[in-house]
Order: sequence, then C-alpha cells, then structure tokens
Amino acid sequence: MEVLRRLTALVAMAMLLASSVCSAASEYEVKAVFLFNFSHFVEWPAAAFPGPDAPFVIGVFGHDPFGSGLDEAARGETINGRPLVVRRVSDVDGAAGCQILFMHRSEEARMREVLGALDHRSTLTVSDLADAGERGVMIALATENNRIRLRVNVDSARAARLTISSKLLRSAEIVAATADGG
Repeated sequence: MEVLRRLTALVAMAMLLASSVCSAASEYEVKAVFLFNFSHFVEWPAAAFPGPDAPFVIGVFGHDPFGSGLDEAARGETINGRPLVVRRVSDVDGAAGCQILFMHRSEEARMREVLGALDHRSTLTVSDLADAGERGVMIALATENNRIRLRVNVDSARAARLTISSKLLRSAEIVAATADGG
C-alpha cells in the first residue's frame, strides 16, 4: 500500500511539473502540493525529531502565501507513521523545529539569518526566491514560463544529513551555492 501511495505521489508530482501555473492562487496551491510531496522523496535522520512520537512538521516562515491550501494538503496525513503538522513560524527558534521549512520570496532579507541558524540541522529548506538554491536553500521552486521548476542544492542537503531521492533529482536542475551565498 505504501509503495502505491508513493507511486501515486510521484506521478502527481510529475504531472505538476508539467502543468502550467495560471494565477497567483493556483501557483501556491501547486507549491503546497510540492511541499507535501517532498516528505515522500527525502529521508531524514532519526535525530531530526525530538522523539519517536514527534510529528513531522512543515513550517511556513514569515509571510504565508498558502492560505488554507497547505493545511488541506496535509490534513489527516502521516509521514513514516508520524502525524503531519503545518506550523506558521516567525523566528529562527520556531524554524529549528521543522522538518521542511518554506521561506516565501518576501522573506529575502531574513533568509541568511534563517539558513545560518539552521546550519547542519536536518531541516529541508524550500523557497521560491529566484536564486534561493545558489544562496544555500536546498530546494528552490522557480516559476519559469508559467511552470514550476525545481532547483536542488544537493550539497546543502548533504550538509544537513538529508538524502534526496534520485526520483526527485531526475526532474530537477542541480545548483551549487555561490561563494557569497547571496
């Protein structure tokens, strides 16, 4: 059953990669599904969780462009037996408690601070800032020609002891951080 669920998620993700983004509202509905699906294509070490019963947390840092879309995608879901929880966080302490952290492009001024605080923590960082991957964010959701493209910084993920599935990497552009990190 789990294999079928993951295969369904992979097919849905592939379809989303090929789909067009028509408006700001639908863009963030698509991005919410991406965030949820990343949980199926990344492996976290046990140390990424405060305990065996701790939930799997998707955090939205600062400005929340999703409305209820992300909550709807996560409602009733579990990740490896852990309940999936969506949290809105406004400081680096809250960010540290997340397994996936989305930073909206409007949070550019705080990105370096957040990434510094999460350095070597097992938090998958995701952003839709144009050059987020080159700044050290692990997955950038870039909108190009009305399509969402993934740009993955594999080195940042490895430094955080996260393993990104080759299935996800096949559909992504691999990027490296620049010397100044943005």
